[in-house]
Amino acid sequence: MKITNISNIEGFFKVVDQCKGTVELITGEGDRLNLKSKLSQYVSLATIFSKGEVEIPELELVAHEPEDITRLIDFMMGGSK
Repeated sequence: MKITNISNIEGFFKVVDQCKGTVELITGEGDRLNLKSKLSQYVSLATIFSKGEVEIPELELVAHEPEDITRLIDFMMGGSK
């Protein structure tokens, strides 16, 4: 799933941490990073902020559990801040 315009980055990672299954970020090169890993979260943040971004413009994610997909969609729709 592609998600866009994440302005609450801390809230986004809190939602990822609440997910039961694996949540992977697909990089532009096609690599998969496990976003439940704190190291991957820090690398993602460092990359975003090194580009001068204050929000994440677009991410491609793979969530392996249906309830996690629902949780992420709910966050993006403003249900979890």
